[in-house]
Amino acid sequence: MRSRRPLSVLTALATVTALALSGCSSSTPDAPASPTEATAGDATDAFPVTVTSALGDATIESEPQRVATWGWGSTEAAIAVGVYPVAVAEQRWTVGAGNLLPWVEDAFEKAGKDLPATLTDDAAGSTVPYEELIAARPDLILAPYSGLTQEQFDTLSKIAPVVAYPDGPWTTSWDDVIRITAKALGRTAAGDAVLAGIDAFLAQQKAAHPQFEGTTFAGIWDGDGSVSVYTRADSRVGILERVGLTIAPSVSDLDTSDGGFFYDLSYEKLDQLTADFVIIYGNSEQEVAASLAKPAIQAIPAVAAGRVVTVVDPVTVSSVSPPTALTFQWANGLPALIDQIAGVVG
Repeated sequence: MRSRRPLSVLTALATVTALALSGCSSSTPDAPASPTEATAGDATDAFPVTVTSALGDATIESEPQRVATWGWGSTEAAIAVGVYPVAVAEQRWTVGAGNLLPWVEDAFEKAGKDLPATLTDDAAGSTVPYEELIAARPDLILAPYSGLTQEQFDTLSKIAPVVAYPDGPWTTSWDDVIRITAKALGRTAAGDAVLAGIDAFLAQQKAAHPQFEGTTFAGIWDGDGSVSVYTRADSRVGILERVGLTIAPSVSDLDTSDGGFFYDLSYEKLDQLTADFVIIYGNSEQEVAASLAKPAIQAIPAVAAGRVVTVVDPVTVSSVSPPTALTFQWANGLPALIDQIAGVVG
């Protein structure tokens, strides 16, 4: 599921990822405009380029012409620096089998590009469709935010150079996804420009909401007998700290993840999850409403006090959990979430 991890379902083993968000924008400052898109052949760096990952090096001998992406965020990062992949992972949890994320489809259509092939991902990123990737004939495979295993990396490297994650599966920050993707494509200057625009947007949001300073929060997804609590390692948390909010100390105090992006906290301990407000993620409004009605969830002090931000609807959730190079512009994404938080924080 893209609740704990990649868009799908409650699949995750130890390596899976998560999402967040909802609301609609009004008083928040505008999101950044669409990044200036380069054209084919606009690589500015010299090749060969070598990108080191936790699973091994990828040496890209010349400017990639047929890029495939796997996992989350690298499709958008490539588009933002002017490269349109020929094959991308489907996002079943968000938009269903064989479909593209709406902001990805919009970017291709606005650029007049043929839509990419969608790679089957029916196991939340834990299995790889090798034959489909071979058929796509990529000269580069981007997977900096993914759950690739060493065996999968080694197998894919026989097809094309593979750019995997720098540290651990599903832990690469949204901005590092952009940096790594831009480097692999020989477009570090374009990547820097994309990041500068996003940084300016986040600074604008922070300045517009001085009440966020020192305000603590916790992000959760309700399960069966426990809730998943997102840690500082999760990008959906980090992006909110960039606009002035602070992850609640209780989130770290109760953390049993050993560096993971979430941990499960039993219902019996929810009274210990103290924060100024709580963000709760779910598949639908009905699901979240049912969760908030549970006595166990009401034991969370902020929930009992009505200081809750709800994040529903897979597309909106996906636009911010974690955010990508294209979703800072998504109207119902981060700007809407910030607006909703401002209403709760007052």
